[in-house]
Amino acid sequence: MDSVLQLLDELEDVMDSSKAVPFSNKVSVDKEEIYDIISEIRMKLPNELKQSKWVIEERNKILIDAQREADEIVKNAEDRMVRMIDENEVTKKAYEQAAAIIDSAKKTSKEMRLGAMEYAESVLADAEGKLKELKAVVYSESIKTDDYFAQTLNVLAENIQELRLGK
Repeated sequence: MDSVLQLLDELEDVMDSSKAVPFSNKVSVDKEEIYDIISEIRMKLPNELKQSKWVIEERNKILIDAQREADEIVKNAEDRMVRMIDENEVTKKAYEQAAAIIDSAKKTSKEMRLGAMEYAESVLADAEGKLKELKAVVYSESIKTDDYFAQTLNVLAENIQELRLGK
């Protein structure tokens, strides 16, 4: 391209050094010299144009490759973001399931504890009833036995009361 520019500069020099036609803005130039310079420009111009066309094509290829690579990077980033969101959702669901299991276990534990207390209370109430019956039978026979059974009944009643307060 520099040689074409040099030839154009030479053409300008020829025009500047040419003789002016009196009373006009026109100059008298050597026609052959101008044609020679134009001919050289034509010969050199196609190579310069081919090179610039190649440069433009290479630039376009580079831009296309860069765009393709940028698109791939964006796609990979989006895919990674989706995976991270999915992993976060899995973790969140695992925590939710763990919380539900813990709540269920606590509820089951409470129900079992209450059931055990109710059962123990029922057994103690039955024992109290039987002892009262036994007391009535034995009371008529001995006064010492009455004190013993009264103490035992008091202990059972206290235990039942403790169970009821422990619920």
